[in-house]
Amino acid sequence: MDLQTLMKEAVAEAAVKEISDGMIVGLGSGSTAALMIKNLALLINSGKLKNIQGVPTSFQSEVLALELGIPLVDLTSVSEIDLAIDGADEVDNNFQLIKGGGACHVREKLVATKANKLLIVVDETKLVDDLNKEFPLPVEVLPVAWKQVKDTIENMNAVSSLRMANKKAGPVVTDQGNLILDVLFKEGIRNPKIVESEINNLPGVLENGLFVDLTEKVLVGKIENNSPKVVSLCK
Repeated sequence: MDLQTLMKEAVAEAAVKEISDGMIVGLGSGSTAALMIKNLALLINSGKLKNIQGVPTSFQSEVLALELGIPLVDLTSVSEIDLAIDGADEVDNNFQLIKGGGACHVREKLVATKANKLLIVVDETKLVDDLNKEFPLPVEVLPVAWKQVKDTIENMNAVSSLRMANKKAGPVVTDQGNLILDVLFKEGIRNPKIVESEINNLPGVLENGLFVDLTEKVLVGKIENNSPKVVSLCK
């Protein structure tokens, strides 16, 4: 197993220790969140955790949870979520995030904003000083609006590209049937709150991948002396 996978395994195991009996848990998307879901299923199926209900943030996490026997509940049927556990593509020093590398950020943000607590699980490669210097900001757009939104964003001192699929012809299509623009601001994102609002106010935009002021705790997987270690960062 490579070092990055070891880090992800360690942080996924640490994350499920935050879950208690009777919780409604937001099930994140992506590779680290998938490992967390597998660990959660082991605890549920062994009887170590009881009366857990999961709220998936994507079709990916829904399918995985169902295959592993985790009881699920729809987002619309719960008034609140006790704890959401999810990954991130970038985490800055102020606990602001970029998510959406897997094109799931719309449902991820819906779950995050309904949760009493959002726990972020990452490996140390996701920690950055400034957002969007390297990882593009995903913006979900209506198919009819992608070119108009792209042109508008590029007038905001940014470059933008339509995300293309790897194993199918044409663009990536989200769980909501929309398209993704990947945006890099030429000077990065210095004020995430303003950028989040400006982009979401553009006609044709459904949601972008900036998660502002939504988490106060991040579990970080690291490798020290060839062994995995988890560091808890609190705001």
